[in-house]
Formats: sequence, structure tokens, C-alpha cells
Amino acid sequence: MAKKSKKAEQRPTGFSLGPSWDGDVTELDPRATPGFGGKKADGKERLAARAGDLGELQERLYAAHHDQDDGRSVLLIVQGMDTSGKGGIMRHVVGDVDPQGVDITAFTAPTRAEKRHDFLWRIRKHAPEPGMIGVFDRSQYEDVLIHRVHGWADAAEVRRRCTAINAFEQELTDAGTVIVKVMLHISRQEQGERLMERLERPDKHWKFSPGDVDERAHWDAYMDAYTRALRATSTKNAPWTVVPADRKWYARLAVQQLLLDALRGIDPSWPEADVDVDEQKARLRETMG
Repeated sequence: MAKKSKKAEQRPTGFSLGPSWDGDVTELDPRATPGFGGKKADGKERLAARAGDLGELQERLYAAHHDQDDGRSVLLIVQGMDTSGKGGIMRHVVGDVDPQGVDITAFTAPTRAEKRHDFLWRIRKHAPEPGMIGVFDRSQYEDVLIHRVHGWADAAEVRRRCTAINAFEQELTDAGTVIVKVMLHISRQEQGERLMERLERPDKHWKFSPGDVDERAHWDAYMDAYTRALRATSTKNAPWTVVPADRKWYARLAVQQLLLDALRGIDPSWPEADVDVDEQKARLRETMG
């Protein structure tokens, strides 16, 4: 039997954190490519080659629910500093699946009406329905990270929110949702270069916000906030993965692998036909002259 190639055995899935992780985000290299030894061209080729597999698995998940009442779903949570590549993940990874089977929610600052409710109120409304892939572009973790950095919530309130998040995610997994939580880990230097590119290119001016530069002053506080949040909320059923994001092609490849793993773990099956296929073939042939 022929041996599998080294490339075929590689698993570019970032740094997987377990429920007992007690490390520090800053110890993880944002330029690393864990699980993948290829170059940029190899990564882009592999990303394209597996797009069909991702699309088929998503369609099977969608079909299984609609014809078999399969209650399972997937929730992809993507967190990261500004310019870490969240938009690229939406276009180049999530964009490979049928739009009718995916629900993307980009959580911005809560509205005045949303602030009158518990912080998870608006999140719960967007939990994926059975058969769907839900995607959170930013998420409930904003109410932990930003509030810790800017002192909008004290330590006790942040701990309460982390506990509430763990309970919420446990509810989802108990109901059949597979949760994939990703932190896109970009370096401060790389972020600065990407922000400068937005200023130097007229076609990217619309992406730039002066607030992005303001937030860079809090970089160390954000890294500390991420470290604390990941330690508190990386659980057995909903662990975190830190995906190095300085190399955009690698981040996309790793998130694609994580989604593929989640869907393969569910292994949804195509529904069986509820008609006599041979009979319907015969009927159809009669209409074809």
C-alpha cells in the first residue's frame, strides 16, 4: 500500500487550547503555521482544493435536517483584533458554502434597545437553527474583552459574564450544536502595516477608522484580556483555537480545516428518497419523447 504523502497528513488547525489551558496568548507566534509545512502557494492551492468538500458537507447538514429532522448545527465564532482577517474568513472560507445554509451575524456595538437587556439577549437570537452553519463575526466575547480593557465592567462582572457564556455554550452543545471558537492572532507590527495599507490605498480608505489607532494604545491590555477570557471559557465542549493570522493564507486554511473537522464529526447523511426512484425515472422518460 502506498504511503500517504507528508502534505496529505498535515493538519493546519492552529494552536488548540484545552479546558485546562493556563498559558498566555503572547507566547503563541502570530507568524507560525502549526500543522502545515508548505508555502503560501501550497496553502492557497489546498484551500481551493477542499472548498468542494466543505460545500458538500454543508449541503448534507442542511438536507439532513430538512428531510430527517436532524437537529444538529455548527456555530463558528471568530474573534480577533482589527485587521486580523475576519472579513477574509467570511469571503474565502465561509463563502464556499451555499448561502441558504449559512447565517452570518456581525455583532457591532449594542443598540440602546439591546443595552436594556442582558448582554446575551441579542446573541441568543442568532444561535444557529438545526441544519445551519451559524457564524459570529465578533460575538458575546466583546462584552468581556472591551469591557475589561476600558474598565466598563469590574472584575466580578467580567467573571459573571464568562460563567454565563460557558452556560450558554453548554446549552447549545446539549441541543446539538458543534461550536468552533477561533481567535485570529495577529501581531501588533502586522496590524500596523495593514492599517497603513488602508491609508495608502484609496480603495481601502473606507475600511479605516481613527478608532483603530486609538485602540492600538491598549494592545497589551487586549492581549491580557484575551488571555484571561480564553483561560476562563475554553471548555471541553467548546474549546478555543488560536489561529496565527499574520499570514492570511494560513489563517484561512486553518479555519477551513476546523470547519471540515466539525462537519465530518457530525457526518450528516443524504436523506433517502421518499419516492419510488425507478417509477419516477420511467415517468420522466415518457415526457422526454
